[in-house]
Amino acid sequence: MTDTSVPPMPSMPPNEPPPPAKKPRTNLVIIGSAVAVIAAVMATGVVVVQSRTDGGKPAAVAESNAHDEDALPAEQPTPEPSYSEVDADSFAIGLKTTARHCFGSAGCNVTVEPDLTYLGDSEGIDPDAVYEITYEIHGDESGPVIETAELSDETSLNYTPSMISTASAGTEVSAEITDVSVQGV
Repeated sequence: MTDTSVPPMPSMPPNEPPPPAKKPRTNLVIIGSAVAVIAAVMATGVVVVQSRTDGGKPAAVAESNAHDEDALPAEQPTPEPSYSEVDADSFAIGLKTTARHCFGSAGCNVTVEPDLTYLGDSEGIDPDAVYEITYEIHGDESGPVIETAELSDETSLNYTPSMISTASAGTEVSAEITDVSVQGV
């Protein structure tokens, strides 16, 4: 015989699964702390920069107007740097002898290079400009030799060594700057 009866109902409802365990939020705490530290550093930097742009006065002494507190600070344009006027009198020139071949009473072949010195403050030279410095070499048998050197990047001097012929080994060789022109300004 088969029992067709329905099984009895349980006296209590079935157990529900336990709620999922909460994950610790340590990652959120660490990220939140890092964001707070970065914000504090940036705010300190802004305050320091602003205190230095108040006309050189310390932040506690800087003047403030009550009606200006709501206004945004006006942006000050960055002044263009000014450079000294560079001309022939801005340099001293000498000659460095790099080679000399003498032929007794027939004279000498001499190779010379310019030795330039800027007489002003080096900050007066525009680093973006190229200065063409024209100079005359005296002492060659046929007369003055005109050469040009280029000064760029404030300290880089480009030139071609000059070969001159002197009347004798005792001939004094000298140079003088005749012109300075500025390129690339």
